[in-house]
Amino acid sequence: MPLVVNTFSSMTDIRFQREEIRFFMNKAKLFIENFFVYGIGGIISKIIPFVMLPIVTRLMPDPYYFGLSDMSQTIIGFCRYLAILGMYDAMYRMFFEKEEEQYKKEVCSTALLTTLSTSFFLLCIMVLFRQRIAGFFFEDEKYAHLVYLSAISTFVGATNSIVSAPTRMQNKRKVFLITNTVSPLLSYAVSIPLLFAGYYVIALPVAGMISALTLEIVFYALNKEWFSVALFDKKLMTVMLKIGIPLLPEMLVYWVFNSSDRVMITRILGVGEAGIYSVGAKIGMASQLIYIAFAGGWQYFAFSTMHEEDQVKNNTRVFEYLGCISYIATLFICAVSRPLFTMLFTEEYHRSFIVAPYLFLAPLLQMLYQVIANQFLVIKKTWPSMFILLAGALLNVLFNWFYIPIIGIEGAAIASLLGYMVSLLICSIVLIKIRQMTFSPRFLFCTVMEIFMIVLWRLILLDNLLAQALLFLAYTVSVMILYGKDIKVLLKGGG
Repeated sequence: MPLVVNTFSSMTDIRFQREEIRFFMNKAKLFIENFFVYGIGGIISKIIPFVMLPIVTRLMPDPYYFGLSDMSQTIIGFCRYLAILGMYDAMYRMFFEKEEEQYKKEVCSTALLTTLSTSFFLLCIMVLFRQRIAGFFFEDEKYAHLVYLSAISTFVGATNSIVSAPTRMQNKRKVFLITNTVSPLLSYAVSIPLLFAGYYVIALPVAGMISALTLEIVFYALNKEWFSVALFDKKLMTVMLKIGIPLLPEMLVYWVFNSSDRVMITRILGVGEAGIYSVGAKIGMASQLIYIAFAGGWQYFAFSTMHEEDQVKNNTRVFEYLGCISYIATLFICAVSRPLFTMLFTEEYHRSFIVAPYLFLAPLLQMLYQVIANQFLVIKKTWPSMFILLAGALLNVLFNWFYIPIIGIEGAAIASLLGYMVSLLICSIVLIKIRQMTFSPRFLFCTVMEIFMIVLWRLILLDNLLAQALLFLAYTVSVMILYGKDIKVLLKGGG
């Protein structure tokens, strides 16, 4: 009899394990499908600028002009956060709260009308103080006309994020494949002729503005049934602002992480150095291909599965898998950055290769942070994430002030990476303590070895490409061995 009981218990355990694997595979399939489909769209939208970057830098007579264009994007990034006021994330959160279509339309309409109001107000402020803004960001008030363009792009970009959201929330992935292809092509169709004509200052800002406006018109035509003035709800707006406003400081902190280095380089070293740094950053941020694919698939996956019993376990698995992919990809960039810059760019940009690996990993750490920090949003407590990011951002600024005068643009890249590392570490500790996250020893081992490899690359192996390749290959094999069972499960599920 005990044998029968034990056999029955073993069979039950096997069935349970199979059901657990099947359940996880269904969720993994949902995430992977979104990851790759949105990833293709994200790759298209980023690979075109990536390919065009060497051409654009050759058409500009001096890195100074590229620095001006990059600073314009820095202004737009900052002001867009203020204009959106956290409504995009609040809109996503509330959209999945109920199943009624009328309610979903009220959420979309309320978000758009709120964002229209804040965007227009901010546009007026930017125009009013255009000379002061130009003096601070461009080091010369004569570039006030760039602030005009930045103000319009801010308005368009902020409202566009809301107008396009219903397409993504309905998971209409094919639409994004098309729009993400057309948008950059349109941008360069405008900017290249302007550069040939000698309009180096406004070519990229004007092209970006026209492309964004075209995209907004297209998305409004597709999603107009989701928006109506009559469906604006003040009570719903209050609820959404309570979710969104606490996220605003967090978004501004992200801006500090991603853009304070450019501002501080401009103020300390000049716009020309900011242009050189920006080229290195754009190559380094090829990781945005991974990040955008993640962001497109992640938000839908995270909120549509947030009530599942195994949500914490599945979240941890996604975190570890993305972490290992990020680590391996970063080591690859370490190996190819110098020969890549030598091949693609003119001599004045060659030295920017040194920032590429740091700035490749930094957005991926931001991605990993968002995976685990999403747990705060799921339990509707967003303030811890804000303070954690703030601590990292303040350290980022302090590191910038210390490192930039000493080691130049590399110091800014190191500062960005260290800031994210600190935030990710603090967030991990907090979530483990409140039992919203768990981590395996194998992932901790992979993390420690990644840090060791980067230090080894910078201090010893910088000029030895063969040694880099062998060590990085050994690291990749080690990770695959550690996660061998998981890889087999995912491959079987994919088959």
